Amino acid sequence: MSESATVAVVGGGPWGTALANAVAARHPVPLWLRAGEAASRIEGSRENARYLPGVPLHERIRATADPAALRGVAAVLLVTPAQTARAVIGQLGPDLPRGAPIVLCAKGIERGTDAFMSDVAAEILPAGTPVAVLSGPSFAADVARNLPTAVTLAAADAERAAGLARLLSGPTLRLYHTDDVRGVEIGGAGKNVLAIASGIVAGRGLGESARAALIARAFAELMRFARSYGGRPETLMGLSGLGDLVLTASSSQSRNFAFGERLGAGASPEEASGGKLAEGAFTAAALVALARARDVEMPIAEAVAAIVSGEARVEEMAARLLARPLKGETE
Repeated sequence: MSESATVAVVGGGPWGTALANAVAARHPVPLWLRAGEAASRIEGSRENARYLPGVPLHERIRATADPAALRGVAAVLLVTPAQTARAVIGQLGPDLPRGAPIVLCAKGIERGTDAFMSDVAAEILPAGTPVAVLSGPSFAADVARNLPTAVTLAAADAERAAGLARLLSGPTLRLYHTDDVRGVEIGGAGKNVLAIASGIVAGRGLGESARAALIARAFAELMRFARSYGGRPETLMGLSGLGDLVLTASSSQSRNFAFGERLGAGASPEEASGGKLAEGAFTAAALVALARARDVEMPIAEAVAAIVSGEARVEEMAARLLARPLKGETE
C-alpha cells in the first residue's frame, strides 16, 4: 500500500476522530459520520467540539456524511460502538470498497448474540473481505494530541497484519501486529468489564492494595477466558491484554473505570453512566455467558455483571468475593 493511499474512518466519536488525526499524518482521510449536520459542523469548524474540544483536525481529514467517500479507499477503520457495528456495516455495505481491509476498532461483544466483532463482520460482509482488529492501551485525547501511543493490529493473515501496521503507523502512533485475532479481541472486550471492577474498588475507598490485587486477579480471569477461546497467552501479556487492562483500570480518563468509580461511591447504574457509553457495561453479561459456556471461572466479571444489571449491590458482591475459598494463585 502506497504512502498516498486513502484510509477512511467510519465514526466521529472521540476515538474515531483521534484515529483520523493520527492516520492523517501520512494519508488523506475521509471521516464518515452518520449525521450530515454533525459532519458539516466538524468540516466547517475543523474541530470535533463535542468530543475533542480544542483539538484541530488535520488538514488531510475531510468530514462527510456521504457514503460514496468510502469507495476506492485502501482500508476502512470502523470506529463505532460494538453494539452498533452490525447496523453500521449493514448500512454502508454497498459503499465499502471490495477487497479493502475492514479494521474493527470497537472493544466489545455483541449483546444478544454473544458474538465477537470479527464474527459479526464476517457474517455481514461479502465472503473474502479481509477483516482486522485494532486494540491496545490508548486514550483518544492522547492519540488526538499526537502523544506517543502503541497498539496492536491483528489479522488472520500475518502478512496482511504486518502490511496494515505499516500503513496505519505514524510519527506518534506505533502499531505492532499479530495473527491472533481472537486473543486481541478478548483482551479489548474483557478489560472493559474488569476495569469497572477496579473503578468500584477505588470509588468504595478500599485502598490501593486492594485495587492492585483486583487488577492482578482480573488479569488471571482474562487469561483463563482467552485460553478457553483460542487466544494465545503471549497476546494477552502484550499491549492488547495486560497493557490495555493496566491503563483502563487505573485512570478516571477511562469511561469504564469512571463508571465503576461512581458505582462504588453509591450511584445506581443509570446514575453512574452519566449519559456516556461505558462499553464494559454492555459487554459484562455477554462475557459472563461465554465464560459459563466453557466452565471458565470469572468471579470478578460475574460480580460486575450482577451489579450493572441491578441484581446485586456493591457491598454484597464485595463480601461474596472475599468469602470465596482460598486456593493456589495459579489455579
